[in-house]
Amino acid sequence: MLFSRFKTHLPTPEEALEGRPERAFTVPDRHTVLGNPLLGPYPDGLEIADFGLGCFWGAERKFWQAEGVWTTLVGYQGGHTPHPTYEEVCSGHTGHTEAVRVVYDPAVVPYTALLKLFWESHDPTQGFRQGNDVGTQYRSAIYTHSPAQQQAAESSRDAYRTVLQNSGYADITTEILPADTTRPFYPAEGYHQQYLSSSKNPNGYCGIGGTGVSCPVGVAPAGD
Repeated sequence: MLFSRFKTHLPTPEEALEGRPERAFTVPDRHTVLGNPLLGPYPDGLEIADFGLGCFWGAERKFWQAEGVWTTLVGYQGGHTPHPTYEEVCSGHTGHTEAVRVVYDPAVVPYTALLKLFWESHDPTQGFRQGNDVGTQYRSAIYTHSPAQQQAAESSRDAYRTVLQNSGYADITTEILPADTTRPFYPAEGYHQQYLSSSKNPNGYCGIGGTGVSCPVGVAPAGD
């Protein structure tokens, strides 16, 4: 019953698991597909964007296929438990959502294009679920790294809200918050990184899916 309650209830800091001072596992050095470092350091001129849009396996693949993306990695963000494990996040007792960190070249792919890909790759109206995946770890989220990103994310939400509601969808539930020291990104275990790459699980499960409603923001990057 406790597990069931936390499937759709964000824990308070007092309710959250304690966590640990450092990661309990190692993270691979390089991206399986793109070949670039996962944890950095990243070249000058690149920027970081963080998104939560359901199961991070399929979400990450969406972004690494976009032109101008230098590397991607999956992790946990937006909760209270420091350095959580996958099992802890899935218990609902950390408050984190499954997130994708996108390191990109803004001269090739603007942030607005990443926002368009984000909105169109999932259903942002479902609250603590994405399709058949139910739990707070599947909630829609954008964690921003600058005031410009915050403004762009909020503007894109407002624009997409209108077209979704005109198409019969409920209101957007996506949380848009700064990726500051209170919302650090914790990389996930190595087996989750690029999980759906051809060298790992080319036919693996991907539970995310869009609404089919076009988002009026930027220009869409290349698809699958």
